[in-house]
This record gives sequence, structure tokens and C-alpha cells, in this order.
Amino acid sequence: MKLLVFSDSHGNVANMEDAVRREEPDQVLHLGDVVRDADALRRRFPDLPMTRVRGNCDARSDVPEECLLERAGRRLLLMHGHTRFVKSGPGAAVAAAREARADVLLFGHTHDALCDLQGNLWILNPGAAGGLLFRSYGVVLLEADGVYCYTQPI
Repeated sequence: MKLLVFSDSHGNVANMEDAVRREEPDQVLHLGDVVRDADALRRRFPDLPMTRVRGNCDARSDVPEECLLERAGRRLLLMHGHTRFVKSGPGAAVAAAREARADVLLFGHTHDALCDLQGNLWILNPGAAGGLLFRSYGVVLLEADGVYCYTQPI
């Protein structure tokens, strides 16, 4: 299963559209800032499953701040990260992921792409799909033999 991960699109839906066409994912995960961009992407790809969480620039109360998903027998914790203060480091977010027994932690907010394996926990920040200088997204592959993550510049 291929999951395409976006965060911090900040109005740049075109970058996400291009990535969807290039990667042909099974599902899109949007980690907030800005949820309405995820809504626009959903309108363009109505058959593509999508899960969203809200970020610090999102006022929509109908979108959760965090979400624990189970896909292909793996647990993924999604968050924007601002409520876990990820700009000061991922420690609190990692602790939440370990408490949730997640296999993958996904967060944004910092606009800095990160892909790291700490023990049995993958940590992925896709960077900013709508960044001013650097734009990127993340990919999570849930395979029978394991989990694989990477970031990709746009």
C-alpha cells in the first residue's frame, strides 16, 4: 500500500496534484495547514481515499488534531505537530506515537522534511508542499516485509 503524505500546502494545490499524478497512491494523508487545500485535492481526485488532520492555520473543528489509522496491519499516528511543540524537537510527538503503539509517526508544522527510523518507529515529516524555498512530500510504503518511508522534493 502506498500512502502519499502532504503537510503545509498553504494554498499550493497544484504541487499536490502533480505529486498524486506522479506517485499514483492508494491513499492521501494531509497533515494540516491548510485543510481546505486537501478538500480541493479531494474534489479533483474524488475516488482517492484521503485522511486529514488540522494544523495551527486551520480553524475547522470538524477535522481532528490527531488521528490513529490502521492500514495494512500497521498503525500510523497523524498530527500536524503544533500541539506537541515539534518545532522544539519531535520528542513529545515520538512519545505519543510510542504510547499509541504506532509503527509510523507522521507530522508537519516545521516545513523541514525528515525521515528517520528510531527503533521500530518510522518518523516522517513530509516537509512543506507549499514551501517558499523548498517543497516536498512524503511517501509511506506498507509492504508485507515491512514499512518504508521517504521524502521527495517537488
